[in-house]
Amino acid sequence: MRRHATPFSLVLLGLGTFLLVLAPLLAWYVTPRVAVNPVDVDTTAVYTGTGSVFDAGRLRTVPGRHITVTQRVRGDVAASERSGHAAVWDVVTTVDTDETLPAADPHDALDLTPHRWVSDRRTNRPVHCCGEQPYIEGEAYLKFPFDVQRRPYRWWDNTLGAPVVLRYQGVEKVRGYEGYRFTGSVPATRTGSRPVPGRIVGAPDRPQVLAEEWYANHGIELVVDRTTGRVLHAQTGPRRTLRAPGAHRDAAVLLDSRKLAFTPATQRAAVAQAQRDGERLRLLGRTVPFGAAVAGSALAVAGAVLVIRGRRRPG
Repeated sequence: MRRHATPFSLVLLGLGTFLLVLAPLLAWYVTPRVAVNPVDVDTTAVYTGTGSVFDAGRLRTVPGRHITVTQRVRGDVAASERSGHAAVWDVVTTVDTDETLPAADPHDALDLTPHRWVSDRRTNRPVHCCGEQPYIEGEAYLKFPFDVQRRPYRWWDNTLGAPVVLRYQGVEKVRGYEGYRFTGSVPATRTGSRPVPGRIVGAPDRPQVLAEEWYANHGIELVVDRTTGRVLHAQTGPRRTLRAPGAHRDAAVLLDSRKLAFTPATQRAAVAQAQRDGERLRLLGRTVPFGAAVAGSALAVAGAVLVIRGRRRPG
């Protein structure tokens, strides 16, 4: 008589088949839907360094000042949900010296720049909706896309009002955590104009002049987590100046620093967050699918062998 497969062999075969189906499902379907920009972000990045700033009281540039740049990012959850697929982040950037930093109101800062960035949660590309301000372009701003590649990226420079090409420069560790290093710079570029007293730009006989605003960057350097696209370390060298209309030389320096970089506390927070998010994504996208595929193959083979043996006729 023909013997039938045992329930145990069928269970092994079914479990193995389930794991084999689960492995690619986790890697190719679930993980891309988990790797998305958050909508409830609330982070603060602080840069510090030294440089020259314009003293509005004395109408002249003062060198050797300690400069602090604070960038606060908050997600607008309600606006993100209404958009359906975008992350809406409100960003406020302040520039302070030691004299203005203790102020309780950020509007008392040396410089205050509020804006709104809207990005596709999966691709990190700008989405032009939801009150975006300004019109942001490029493929990276505040963070890089997930799964960072060793290639140039177009990073949005909010002061320039345009993307800057950052090129891959190798691997670098931040607090013992490895990331990709990207660098770039900005040549002197006119970014706008503003009315100022004539004597600031070398025209003392004119009470007010529509001066030209110029911006350059000595060097932008970012170290980025490969898995999540989070910035582990950032360094920038902004130079903002004024020129008389049509002039070819700077007449006044508003801000000039060779190096403004993440503070140690900002580095630690960025690395810790990248480690947490990266481990979850690697677990879901690599470790678990690989383990499921190996275990599923073994169980399916074992179950199939037992089923075949159970169906053999006795000799």
